[in-house]
Amino acid sequence: MNRRRRVLLAAATAWPLARLRAQDAPQRLAALPISTLAPGAPLPDWLEPFAFEDRAPRTEFALVRDEGRTALRARARASTAGLVRRLTVDTNALPLLDWDWKVVNLLKRSDPETRAGDDYPARLYVTFDVPLEQFDPVQRVLLALARALWGESLPLAALCYVWDTRTPVGRILPNPYTERVRMVIAESGPKRLGRWTRMQRNVAEDYRRAFGGDSSEVARLPVPPVSSVIVSSDTDNTGESAEAYFGDVVFRAR
Repeated sequence: MNRRRRVLLAAATAWPLARLRAQDAPQRLAALPISTLAPGAPLPDWLEPFAFEDRAPRTEFALVRDEGRTALRARARASTAGLVRRLTVDTNALPLLDWDWKVVNLLKRSDPETRAGDDYPARLYVTFDVPLEQFDPVQRVLLALARALWGESLPLAALCYVWDTRTPVGRILPNPYTERVRMVIAESGPKRLGRWTRMQRNVAEDYRRAFGGDSSEVARLPVPPVSSVIVSSDTDNTGESAEAYFGDVVFRAR
């Protein structure tokens, strides 16, 4: 058999397998399947409470019925807390993030550029499992110490999608507490207050914009896998009150 015929035969054999694998590859992954839960039921085990020990009181979460759907309601009164879903998502295969949320009121003193204003009625964090090897030696030492203090599950990078009061939609900026969290203004202002809003972001593109900086090498790197998603409503810095509702959170292919 000549070389050309061997190549054609190998291609013909591999093509159905490649097609099968493409068809079998998941096209979506429900990170927070809130709509499948029952209003009034206890929060599921896969939603882990998260709160800082030195911050009290804590935001209240409950499964409720809202406009004919199951929703996760968050009520913050000078409080902070979140709910964590730990999972692994390949955002190079599933780069799109869809979610529904509804915010009842904005915060007058919210400001993403100051610690005093680092409060939002609704946050959605996406954390990433970044290899320590991607950091310079000094950063690796500092991050290793942080993990020794806070645990191995401490994320080394996170995007935080928020509904802000006045910052323009689409802006990405460092969190005032840590440069390893980048704030992404997903929604802003009062125009869509009080109604369910469907959001969509390309997590892979947002990660590269947030952490790639001016380095073309970093911008070309594959996006590390997602390690968790977190929903939160916090008003502990501003001392205000907020109410928000979260629906399903889904990763999907293009």
